[in-house]
Amino acid sequence: MMSTQQLFFLICLGSLGIYFIQSGMFESKKSTLAHCLSTEQSKISILTKLLRPNVSCQGAEHLKKFVPYEMDNILERRANEYKQYQLRRKTNADIIIAPANSPLQYPITGFRVAPLKKSLIPGLVLQTQGRGLTNKREVYKVSLSVKSGVLSVEDLLDGDQVEGQGQSELTISSSNLTQLNDLLSRVTYTSTIYHIRTSDLVSFTFGDHKAIFPVMIRRPSVPVLYDPGKDINSQVTIITKTFLRYKELGVLIQSIRKFYPKIKIIVADDSLKPENVSGNNIEHYIMPPAQGWFAGRNLAVSQLTTKYFLWVDDDFEFLNETRIERFVEIMEALPELDVLGGEVSGDQFYFVLEYDEGDENDGGCLRRIREFHQPLPGYDGCFLVDGVVNYFLARTDAVRRVGFDPFLKRVAHTEFFIDGVGKLMVASCKGLSVGHQTHRAEDEYDSYRNQRKSDERRKLAHHFFKNYLNYIEY
Repeated sequence: MMSTQQLFFLICLGSLGIYFIQSGMFESKKSTLAHCLSTEQSKISILTKLLRPNVSCQGAEHLKKFVPYEMDNILERRANEYKQYQLRRKTNADIIIAPANSPLQYPITGFRVAPLKKSLIPGLVLQTQGRGLTNKREVYKVSLSVKSGVLSVEDLLDGDQVEGQGQSELTISSSNLTQLNDLLSRVTYTSTIYHIRTSDLVSFTFGDHKAIFPVMIRRPSVPVLYDPGKDINSQVTIITKTFLRYKELGVLIQSIRKFYPKIKIIVADDSLKPENVSGNNIEHYIMPPAQGWFAGRNLAVSQLTTKYFLWVDDDFEFLNETRIERFVEIMEALPELDVLGGEVSGDQFYFVLEYDEGDENDGGCLRRIREFHQPLPGYDGCFLVDGVVNYFLARTDAVRRVGFDPFLKRVAHTEFFIDGVGKLMVASCKGLSVGHQTHRAEDEYDSYRNQRKSDERRKLAHHFFKNYLNYIEY
C-alpha cells in the first residue's frame, strides 16, 4: 500500500495554473461528497482523498470502550501527543500540482540542503522559445521567495540587476535572457532556522507564471556500520527470551551447537528462580522476575554487536534444513529488507496490516489480514508482507529504531510489526525452516503465558492511546 506521506505526487491537470498544499487530515467521505462542487479545489480534494488507503473498520474493535480512564482527559492528552508526533515526523506531505506549459524550469521534486548551510538551487532556467512568449523583451524579470531561509546570487558583478540579496525575496532582471539564466544558475538557498528534519517551499515566478517546489532541510546523519567479518559467526547472533523453560532452552541450545558450534547466543531470562545457563559463547542475562516478553527482547537486542540477529523462541529446535546462511544471502542481496521471516514446523505465518489514519479527532483504523503485498521478485515462495512468524532474521539497526514495547508482557508479536508499519521492509520465505519442540503442559508457566481478559482489555486500551487508533481487528 502506498500512502501520501511517502511520496510527493506530481500531477498535471490540463492548463490549471495552480498549486495545492495539503494541510492536515482529509475530510470524511460524507463531508467531501457534500462539498463536491464544480471548482478546481474540490477536484483536488477528491483526488487527494483517493490517494489514501481505503480500509474498512467493519467488525473491528472500537477501542474507546477498553479505556478505563476518565475519557475527556485521556482524549485531550492523546490529541496533544498526536499533534507533537505529526510535527516530529512531518506526516502530512505537501502535494504540488505543477502548471502546464510553464516557461519556468525548476527542480520539481525538490532538493536537499543541510540546515543553516548555503546550497545552490539546481536547474533554475527561464525558457521562452516555443512557448508563445516573445523571445525579445526590453527586460526579463523573475522573482523567488521562501519562508524559512534567505536567497542570494553568488559572485555578483557590478551592473547585475538583483534585488533582495540575502533576504527571503529575490528579484532578478536582465535585458539578456542568457545573462538572466546565468544569474539563475548561481542562486543559493540558506535556511535560517535550525532543524534536523523539516522543509521549505520556494516560489518561482515570471509574469503570470508561477511554480512552487520543496526544499528538504535535513541534517546529514553519521553512518553506523557493522563489520560482517568473514563467516556466519561474525554476521549473526542468535537471541531468545526464556521463562521457566530451562529444559526446552537446553534442547534449543544443543540443537544450535550441532550446526553452529561457535555462533553467539544471547538469552534474556526473567524466570522466577533463575538457573545457570552456561556454555561456549553464550551470554545469559538475568532480569527481574516476570518482566515479560518484549522487555526480554529489548534486553537481548541491546547487547547485539552483529549486523543481523536471528530470533528464536526458547522451545524451537534447529533441523538439518535450518540454514542461517540462506537468510543472510537473501538479506545481503536485498539491502532494503529489514526483517526476513521463515517457517516454524512448516507454518509460514505472515500477514499484512491495513492502516488508515482516519479522522484527526478520533484516530485510525487497523486490520490484520492473512495476505501479502506482492511476491518478492527473484525468490520463489517469498512474499513482501508486514509481519512474519516468530522466527526471523533482522537487521540490528533497523529493529533498534522500532524497539519492543515493554508494556506488553504476556502475549505480544503482531504489536512489534504494528509499530514497524512504514519503518520496516518485511518479507517471508518458504523453506527457511526451524522445528518446534513438542509442547508439554506446565501449570506454573501456563498461568503466566495465557492472557487473561483483563490483559486483553489493557492491551486494547494501550493501542488506543499509543498508536492513535479508534478501531483495531487482529
